[in-house]
Amino acid sequence: MSDVDILKELVKKHALLKKEIAKVIIGQNEAIDHILLSVLSGGHSLLIGVPGLAKTLIVQTISETLGLDFKRIQFTPDLMPSDILGSEILDETSRFKFLKGPIFSNIVLADEINRTPPKTQAALLEAMQERTVTVAGHHHKLAKPFFVLATQNPIEQEGTYPLPEAQLDRFMFSIELNYPSFEEEVEVVKSTTNDETPVLNTILQAEEIITFQHLIRRIPVPDNVIEYAVKLVSKTRPNSDYSPEIVNNFIDWGAGPRASQNLILGAKANAAINGKYSPDIEDVQAVAYSILKHRIVRNYKAEAEGISEKDIIESLF
Repeated sequence: MSDVDILKELVKKHALLKKEIAKVIIGQNEAIDHILLSVLSGGHSLLIGVPGLAKTLIVQTISETLGLDFKRIQFTPDLMPSDILGSEILDETSRFKFLKGPIFSNIVLADEINRTPPKTQAALLEAMQERTVTVAGHHHKLAKPFFVLATQNPIEQEGTYPLPEAQLDRFMFSIELNYPSFEEEVEVVKSTTNDETPVLNTILQAEEIITFQHLIRRIPVPDNVIEYAVKLVSKTRPNSDYSPEIVNNFIDWGAGPRASQNLILGAKANAAINGKYSPDIEDVQAVAYSILKHRIVRNYKAEAEGISEKDIIESLF
């Protein structure tokens, strides 16, 4: 198949995915779009929302429609790195045998990731970046494709362990889930209080996802779009050549080069699902907030004056 044919197939499969997911998930269209974009780009996503907004259900539903192996890890204060990665044990022949942990899956749901201590959070770092894990000095490759979809509750921060910037930077998207509209909530109540269970069909297989990931990597990007993305990231860095006054006044730390890479990958994927052969500036802007939001650190003045990350990022456009 030519790249044009693969692109047309991607557009068709994406539409089918959205239709299938809508059998279970009502609303949250932007969140679902960005999760699918991260899957197609080979990135990871952090889902942030209050309890009851179907964060876990969205991930489970998407994994079913993608036909991928799925594991859920409930992050708790007593969780150990070996509970995620696996460990070596002595078998009956007195030889060491490696027992794989739940990280050895295509989609890993890291539920309430900020509820576990930093040493356990750090167990994900190598897996997210290198797609390998090291246990007892031995390297183990993870399955392809591999995605970490983590959830976090923005309230009840007592007793939690905020993710360090190095780990946040490894998430391609930070996705906010908002309350449903009145009409959507009526539909949610209707569909979840009856005795019917939707039957989900598998739309994509692992091999197809890998094919689409390679296609997105091959999509050409005009120089002006790359320069726009890099300049947008540069604007988030206080006292840089491009930073506006709002950034100099309200930001302590800006986004790094990984943000520029993710902006272009996200823009390519966004263009692809819309049947475009090359991304433009609008595609960069479509993914910019979710890619930049968790990579900038506001100062105390911004918090005191109620200046949000969204206010700052939208001003950069």
